[in-house]
Amino acid sequence: MTELFIGLMSGTSLDGVDGVVASFDGGVTVHAHASAGFDPALRAELLALNQPQGVDELHRAALAANGLSRHYAEVVRQLLSQTGLAVSSIRAVGAHGQTVRHQPGAVDGTGYTLQLNNPALLAELTGMPVACDFRSRDVAAGGQGAPLVPAFHAALFGRPDEARAALNLGGIANLSLLPGDHSPIRGFDCGPANALLDHWCQQHRGTPFDAGGAWAASGTVRPELLQRLLAEPYFAQPIPKSTGRDLFHPQWLAQHLRPEDLSADPRDVQATLAELTAQSCAEALRLHAPEVQRLIVCGGGAANADLMERLVLHLPGVAIDSSASHGLPPQQVEATAFAWLAQRLLAGEPGNLPAVTGARGMRVLGALYPA
Repeated sequence: MTELFIGLMSGTSLDGVDGVVASFDGGVTVHAHASAGFDPALRAELLALNQPQGVDELHRAALAANGLSRHYAEVVRQLLSQTGLAVSSIRAVGAHGQTVRHQPGAVDGTGYTLQLNNPALLAELTGMPVACDFRSRDVAAGGQGAPLVPAFHAALFGRPDEARAALNLGGIANLSLLPGDHSPIRGFDCGPANALLDHWCQQHRGTPFDAGGAWAASGTVRPELLQRLLAEPYFAQPIPKSTGRDLFHPQWLAQHLRPEDLSADPRDVQATLAELTAQSCAEALRLHAPEVQRLIVCGGGAANADLMERLVLHLPGVAIDSSASHGLPPQQVEATAFAWLAQRLLAGEPGNLPAVTGARGMRVLGALYPA
């Protein structure tokens, strides 16, 4: 019988939870997709917990994890309702959790990665086994613990006759390099994507995001600001590397803004942030995989027409497609990846790629909370 897995993803964009029911018999099949936005209070708390708070932080983090798990359970209920599937038909739920700290290799040589989640509560609420904590084993083995999706991107998008790359534009942008020959698959985080774009839009327009990138498209790039942003040492750091809101947060942006930027039309800063994402992603691709012929884009940024147009301008000669053209809509890719990682855990198969994360070897990733 076909084994069914549920994958849940709440990424650095902090816009809510995406979930899928998927199977992996000789390929990747998504049977259903559901999503639920975060209520404003939970979103604000998750965003705040990305930075040290100093006031009852452990208590607040534990309660936020409970709230997140309830959102996860609601998406699971939606999926079961859509499909008519019984609880017993789901082999496991892959629930990544919400990353609030990511410091691989830092401080003591091992570092840590921290995802808010309460998988025990999720198992209680759903009656299903829950696979979680996928990053920690890779970090313990000397790796970055991220990105974890390149192996899945290779299974989904890789082709032996074409050098490809997959670009996920979530809160952070990450690249998976999928060579058409037998070279190792590589991947890394490029830098910010929606995290800063959404922040600036919320601050100046009061809307969660810049729909289609229309606001950014109406602005003009500020060259001096762009150069200050691109001078961030992370962009020149060799791979393997990973990042998150630990680095690319509102305070990071604020420290690069000069009085003339603050007095300018805020649309111009938005345009500059869009250009930062497009240019940093394009330069990373040219540097590490100039042979790539096709770039497949997923994540919420794939719906940002302005950002996609900027990528086209910076990557002449590279065919740029949405993942929808390759069998899976952009908002379903990451959730499906965590269903796939749950399947790998239960099969006792490795989920990481040392060439991507820098770990000492392949490892079975995750922990399992039985039903």
